[in-house]
Order: sequence, then C-alpha cells, then structure tokens
Amino acid sequence: QGVESVRKELDESVLGQTGPYRRPERLRKRTEYSGERIKEQRVFAANEEAMGMVLHKDSKWYQQWKDFKDNNVVFNRFFEMKMKYDESDNAFIRASRAVTDRVTDLIGGLFSKTEMSEVLTEILRVDPSFDKDRFLKQCERDIIPNVLEALISGELDILKDWCYEATYSQLAHPIQQAKALGLQFHSRILDIDNIDLAMGKMMEQGPVLIITFQAQVVMVIKNHKGEVVEGDPDKVLRMLYVWALCRDQDELNPYMAWRLLDISSSSTEQVL
Repeated sequence: QGVESVRKELDESVLGQTGPYRRPERLRKRTEYSGERIKEQRVFAANEEAMGMVLHKDSKWYQQWKDFKDNNVVFNRFFEMKMKYDESDNAFIRASRAVTDRVTDLIGGLFSKTEMSEVLTEILRVDPSFDKDRFLKQCERDIIPNVLEALISGELDILKDWCYEATYSQLAHPIQQAKALGLQFHSRILDIDNIDLAMGKMMEQGPVLIITFQAQVVMVIKNHKGEVVEGDPDKVLRMLYVWALCRDQDELNPYMAWRLLDISSSSTEQVL
C-alpha cells in the first residue's frame, strides 16, 4: 500500500493533471524525475526471481530492431495502411471513434496477440504494477511531450538522454546542421491525441512497445534576421507518429526505463 501511494504521488507529479495540451514548464531528461524522497525509498521493486536478462550495447539493440523493421512485410503494411487512413481523415470520420477503432481492430489483427502477451509478461517481471492505460498516460503526459518538444525546438541534451545512440544521431543531424547555419527553432505543439498501443515485439535485449499518436504542430524555422526560412506560422500540420519504445530491464523506476528506439512520421495540412 505504501508503494502504491508513493507511485500515485509520482504519477501526479510527473504526469500532471488532465486537460488541454500544455508544454512542460521545464523539459525533463529521462534520467531525472521528481522527488528525492521517492528516490531514497527505492519503492520500485522488481520480481527478483524472474529477472536475469543481460543487456547488450545500444548498437545491438538498434541493429536488431532495424533488421526486423526492414524485413517484416506485415509490420510495414500495417503502418502504411494506418498512415493512409489517418491522412484521409475527414470531419465525419474524426467524429466517429467507432469507425476509427474498427479500422484499428482490423489492421491490428494482423499481429499476434500471443507476442503482445509475451511482451507485457516480460515487462511485468520487472515492473509488477505495469498497466497499459497508465503507460499510455505516461506517454501522453511525460514521454511524448518531453521528446517531441525537444525535437522541434532543437534541445539536443534532452533528446540525447531519451534516445538510443543511433536514433539520436539520426534525429540530431538536421538540427545540428540548422544550428550551424544560425537558424532558430520557433515550432509549437498545439495538441497530442489518439495515442494507441499498436503492437509489441520481443527483442533479444528486452521488450519493445510500438505506439502511434497524432499531434497538431506549427513548424517554423527562422534565420538570424527573424525571417521564416522553413515552415509557416499560419499553417497547422497534423502529424502521425509511430514510435518504438524499449524498456531498460535493469531500470526499476518506470519513469526512467523507457527509451526511444525508432521514430517515423507523416504529415498533412490541417483542415480547420
């Protein structure tokens, strides 16, 4: 009961309250979390008998994931269908969650429920109180805002802490090029919604959860004169993101355990 009450306190501290999207007051690194008292109490307890996984280097994580993604026809077909469906979204379909859920059910059925079960079982071995809904709320209120805000504003130190090395290198390269040219990032996230747990995959190094979500973003990059060189401050883009998140099985604290292994996106201009 004590563990649960402290976890609830941490949930409220890190995840915040429900309501419209708001940028975090200060972007959080993965290795930071609120509450030294909680840290000292070490309330996050693993199932010791079930542990025993040996972690490998980041590069092996990334290479194994890349091999799976590049060579799995079903995986790529699923997200191709999902992106096309979301891109063709209109007001009528948006108003009907039943339709959206039905399509997700149909294409989601391509994946083995057994594998998802194996992934969740593996997570529960280290985090016995893991809950899918709580995880999606953690994505919505903590992981996505911190990573996405860092990405669109060019805050590389935050981004590096949340990503695997190869993932960070890919995301950081265009940001570093822009900064070298003296460009400034003025993009804004207006909203994040439709967060869904699409599938799970067991890798040699541990469990991977693939989430999809949509975000309304205004993309703007300016030069040193304040002139817009990329994007449009008056144009809202609706982005569809697919993220692969891996759980570090050596990390007991769930707010420090998830790292970004892969990111894909597509965009359409928002019709208001």
